[in-house]
Amino acid sequence: MCLAIGAALAMPAFAQDAPDGAPATEADGQRRTAELDAITVRGEYIPEPMATTAAVSSFVTREDFERTGDSDAAAALTRVSGLSVVGEKYVYVRGLGERYSSALFNGSPLPSPEPLQRVVPLDLFPAEALSGVTVQKTYSVRYPGEFGGGVIDLQGLTVPDAPFFKLSAGFGGNSVTTRSPGLTHYGSNRDWTGYDTGRRDLPDEIIYSRQPVTSAHYSREWLAAFGSALNNPNLYLLQEKRRIDPDLKLGASGGTAFDVGDDLRLGVIGVVSFDNDWRTRTGKQQDGVFTGAGADVYNDYDFATTRMNARVNGLFGLGLESENHSVAWNTLYVHDTVKESRSRAGYNFNVGVDIREDGTLWLERQLINNQLAGKSSFGEYGDLRLGWRLGYSKARRTTPYETSVRYAKVDGTWVHGSANNALRFGAVDDEVASGGLDLDWRLPTERELTLSAGVSYSDNDRAAVLRTFRFETLGGALPTFNQYQRVDYLFSDYNFQNGLLTLNEITPNNNGESAYDGTLTNKAAYLQLEGEIAPAWRATVGLRYEDATQAVHPLDIFSGERVGGIFAAEPLRNDYLLPAATITWNFADNQQLRFGASKTIARPQFRELAPQQYTDPDNDRLFFGNPFLVDSELTNFDLRYEWFFDAGEYFTAGLFHKTIDKPVEAVVGDFGGNQLFQGFLNAPEATLYGVELEFKKYFDPELRWLDGGRLYVATNYTWSSSEVNAAESDTVIPPGFNGVPQAARSFVADGSRMQGQSEHIANLQFGIENEAAELQATLIANYVSERISVRGRGGQPDYMEDPGATLDFVLRKGLSQAGWGWDRFKPSLSFSARNILNRSHEEYQERDGARIDLYTYKPGISWDVSLTLAF
Repeated sequence: MCLAIGAALAMPAFAQDAPDGAPATEADGQRRTAELDAITVRGEYIPEPMATTAAVSSFVTREDFERTGDSDAAAALTRVSGLSVVGEKYVYVRGLGERYSSALFNGSPLPSPEPLQRVVPLDLFPAEALSGVTVQKTYSVRYPGEFGGGVIDLQGLTVPDAPFFKLSAGFGGNSVTTRSPGLTHYGSNRDWTGYDTGRRDLPDEIIYSRQPVTSAHYSREWLAAFGSALNNPNLYLLQEKRRIDPDLKLGASGGTAFDVGDDLRLGVIGVVSFDNDWRTRTGKQQDGVFTGAGADVYNDYDFATTRMNARVNGLFGLGLESENHSVAWNTLYVHDTVKESRSRAGYNFNVGVDIREDGTLWLERQLINNQLAGKSSFGEYGDLRLGWRLGYSKARRTTPYETSVRYAKVDGTWVHGSANNALRFGAVDDEVASGGLDLDWRLPTERELTLSAGVSYSDNDRAAVLRTFRFETLGGALPTFNQYQRVDYLFSDYNFQNGLLTLNEITPNNNGESAYDGTLTNKAAYLQLEGEIAPAWRATVGLRYEDATQAVHPLDIFSGERVGGIFAAEPLRNDYLLPAATITWNFADNQQLRFGASKTIARPQFRELAPQQYTDPDNDRLFFGNPFLVDSELTNFDLRYEWFFDAGEYFTAGLFHKTIDKPVEAVVGDFGGNQLFQGFLNAPEATLYGVELEFKKYFDPELRWLDGGRLYVATNYTWSSSEVNAAESDTVIPPGFNGVPQAARSFVADGSRMQGQSEHIANLQFGIENEAAELQATLIANYVSERISVRGRGGQPDYMEDPGATLDFVLRKGLSQAGWGWDRFKPSLSFSARNILNRSHEEYQERDGARIDLYTYKPGISWDVSLTLAF
């Protein structure tokens, strides 16, 4: 029996504390050694993560983080086979959208601070707070049943083996931003930290109002006075910043462990970091329709946006362990803020003239994740193992004082019209309480077999609210003089107090479009048998039961009561039996073949079900949910060959096939008057299949300049193809049709690709490593082919996105031998350059040579330099 089989059969105790594929501890390895005394060892080069998992998995280790210099989990996962990252934060596994992937932290589910996603954006997780990331692409019943493309399990740092303390500081910039002109607005002198001083808080009079702030409910004098109080010109007056500041990075991490008894060890670890960076985007935004003669552009804007992003991260871990028992507390804190100033100008078809729209945004996201977990083993060789976990996470997203002001061009001058402005105040609160228990029993049989069982529970609650106000004139059109006033003079206290302006709330309250609460309660249990079925053959067979209730309840924003009507759809109450089986054949030394089959599900996300309107700040697109969505069901097949021909070197090749019943697709709708929005529908059926290849090799050429170092090449490539099937008799319930079924082919073309799926994804790393010289240099190339970002309106081309090729360079150099007297601080210098090819972001529609540029810009070349001291 091979090492891969024996190690995997001895390991499965704590799949949620050390999930399938997660790196095991040294203590676990020692116990396995005792258990494998009579086993024939085969596969000396199969690394432990690969040897101890029965699933098709990929791994990002601490070494990978250091080599590529990635600052967060999302950036690191762009290097993994079959993965692409959208919007620099959402991971698509095998071309399937982020709704088909789930993110866990140490095995526990996470909430999302985004109103448009239930999946947490992975750019929130700093590399310094992670010991690794496991991406599992075949399903095992230990994981939640929401599994389409894969599950991403982030592993937080644990009890350190040795005391350490590190300090780091750095700066950086961007070729189109740093030291160049950009837009900004003042806000307060503390904005650079990402924490507001309270200037943007919504006043208590509005928070606790039980009726709209309109003339129907309040006196003219009260509205004028309150409008004057709500007015804050610093929050909507755009200013030009002559030179945008460089990026700033600061960080510290440390940990230690103490012996507190004969067989007891206490560990403490902490990580804290602060980042501040600025990015300017200038480009084009268009929309229109395609006709037989080409494309008619309705709106044609040139835009400029400058964003400041400030992020504070913190991780605290406390662990207590003995030989057979351990318990650990882990708290993760993330606070991420975007301050945006934007302006766009061009022709607007609805207005019939050139217009300019200025806007500001303060988007504050916060995530606090707490987890308490433990594991115990009983018996001489740990024949019985118990793992448990409790988690509570809370995420919050606020957008106070999101502003927009519109001007029209009259005789070459920008003129403000009556009521062409808005103030929006939004908040999303998302909470997840979860728990789980896993029990593994190594059966007293001749062949090594492990019986596993477990239960889990999670309760996800979300509350969202959005209120919109407008400054309006009391007497109709603005007087001519006021039309030409600068906006801070126009919205001045003087104009409120003298009866020119008043405050009016335009929050829509019909159908609960401005507030909702969402719930998802999931109870699950699983049973799994894993072990040797013949020499060199291992199998895992399991069954998972899930009983879940998911609901989105539109609310009357003022009374808090639930709203009935067409948008108050019935909750989704479903239970599932989800089988999974994997067979591994270690047919030759360091070579194995895996086959997996499973059934899984994908539930609609809250934002896809909720009737609330949201504007995506990334592309200014209006979103509207569809309460008539249902669950998607998937059938998955995988086959993978793995060959580990030397330490750290391997070649893998895999095939995969998925059938998806009722996949959720993003589509563009029309409210009328050419006002477009993005919604969602269940397509009838889809299939996805493809090939994955992965290769890594080290070279030791006798080159003088290498001086004992080595070269390495790591590459992976994924080809996939998908097809949406829509028969003539199939129907769908699209957004905007009040629940009435429509012909599917009017919205989804039969045989078209799935939304979000790229045919080609490739990654290449070429690097140098020299341990003696403390040198690591890596050139990193990525390529993702075009994909459908959103399905176009009926008869119109789909919205396409072309990520294209990017090239990055990362250098890490230790300075201990520099002779500066810093040896005891173990200094190291790192440098990275991103998007060296200066690849543009392109989202467009195209047909017969005609093209509409929906959202295009050049992100520029980014770079950073940092110095780290270790004590």
